[in-house]
Amino acid sequence: MRENCLKYGINSMVGIPVVLCLSVVCCGTSSLPADILADDWRWMYAYGVLSSAAFALLVFLFPARIKECLPAVVSWVFILYGGMEAVWGIRQVYGFTYSNHSLYALTGSFYNPGPYSGYLAMIFPVCLHEWLKRKEYKKTIPYYMAVAGMLLILCVLPAGMSRSAWIAAAVSSVYVCGMHYKREIQHYIKHHRKQAVSFAVVTCILSGIALGGIYQMKKDSADGRLFMWKIAAHAVSEHPWAGCGWNSVPAAYGQAQEDYFATGDYTVTEELVAGAPEYVFNEYLQVAIAWGVPVLCFGLLIMGGSMYIGHKQGIYGLCGALLSLMVFAFSSYPLQFSAFVSALVILVLACGIRVLPLEKGWFRLLFTILLLVGSYGCFYNYQQKSKVVSACKQWTKSRMFYQSGAYRQAVECYAEIQKEMVGNARFMFEYGHALHKLHEPELSNRVLKEALKVSGDPMILNVIGKNEQEMKHYASAEQWFMRAVHRLPGRIYPYYLLANLYAEPDFYRRDKLERVVRTVLEKEPKVQSTAIKQMRQKAQELLKKVPEN
Repeated sequence: MRENCLKYGINSMVGIPVVLCLSVVCCGTSSLPADILADDWRWMYAYGVLSSAAFALLVFLFPARIKECLPAVVSWVFILYGGMEAVWGIRQVYGFTYSNHSLYALTGSFYNPGPYSGYLAMIFPVCLHEWLKRKEYKKTIPYYMAVAGMLLILCVLPAGMSRSAWIAAAVSSVYVCGMHYKREIQHYIKHHRKQAVSFAVVTCILSGIALGGIYQMKKDSADGRLFMWKIAAHAVSEHPWAGCGWNSVPAAYGQAQEDYFATGDYTVTEELVAGAPEYVFNEYLQVAIAWGVPVLCFGLLIMGGSMYIGHKQGIYGLCGALLSLMVFAFSSYPLQFSAFVSALVILVLACGIRVLPLEKGWFRLLFTILLLVGSYGCFYNYQQKSKVVSACKQWTKSRMFYQSGAYRQAVECYAEIQKEMVGNARFMFEYGHALHKLHEPELSNRVLKEALKVSGDPMILNVIGKNEQEMKHYASAEQWFMRAVHRLPGRIYPYYLLANLYAEPDFYRRDKLERVVRTVLEKEPKVQSTAIKQMRQKAQELLKKVPEN
């Protein structure tokens, strides 16, 4: 009796740092818009300080028990948060609580349905494994908790309309079911070989049809992601070893896309689906661009090794969750959210901890020191993120000046927080654009060129070109406008700016003017708008105003 009390007491203590580490999924602050994630990262580092220190203490005092109970504790904490997220989504669908995005009814605690669905897809195989383990035995509370979590997720996951999450949930569920029914499957294959082959062929055909249907459901979106991966691969080749830094990935991608379109060897479909994304919708490529191929290989080695260890130890639920996350990361951007990063750290630790020789004093001491170092690292990052969060709060308040056209007041406020916000592309663009509106082209260009280090948005190139034109640096302005054309050739606006440039009396180019005006008039935009009509009307007027010779 006393031993059981000690056992459950240690399990409860282990649950505290796990709950803290994963609770970042439902943390945030109402003082920041949902699409600004700085506060989520601050919470992650804050909880990381406490969780790492608590793990260090528990590992030092109860190494054997930690190795034994951590996977089960992590599984049930995941199920708890998965159920909470699913109920949150159901309440949003029925209008009982607000969504975090004006265009979507279902977002959970996330900003849009994509990562929300991916998070649920990661937890689904954990619920499935716990249910399969207990369905043949007496129905207890854990059995009903696993069933409830699984059914709640199934109610919400289809409504998220995330194909990446569906595929991740399906692949991880097949893995969990395959491991649970491994003996039965091996026995059937051994005694019914022809039927097994026929079943495999039919399954492959049906899977291909399903994937084709998923592709056709959002064909343009799928083509866009394929194009992004193609450009991202080019960006990787530019910095294969050291990378360019996490914040600079959009800039590296934008430059690679600009170089690709500048060659002129591209298709109409590629021009149509091209954009200026903040992420490349493939975290493997994202990591390779940011930190280089060696870091990517090291990360894959850690995740693959942890999953292999967990598989050998029979921790199929958490291995399924890790597999789901890895599949989802192939066509989405989970590492942009602190909730997924926390989950990844916990999954790797829970899957791999059982093979660590924590019983040996020297290794236990070394592991404890590593956890304490990690706790200090989280504390340092927490301090840095706290400064960023304070700056973001000031930015959200002062944006009303920018949005209302009070650019002088906006610039004064933005100048105070520029140091903390230098990695925020939207802030840097607003700051540079406000300076442009105040006719301070040199200072505006200085800010916008900093923004180009963290953004691939062609509008930055357009505004720099307009600043150069205002300073009468016409040849330089032409170069910046042409860069904007090459970065996104489907946009009409840079052609319109070129038309205005070629109509300048000091830089008049009749042949070029006629060519770009023709492009403005004939190019088919993605979406028709009043701005397009106005640009076309003004472009026609330019030809009438300038002399023939």
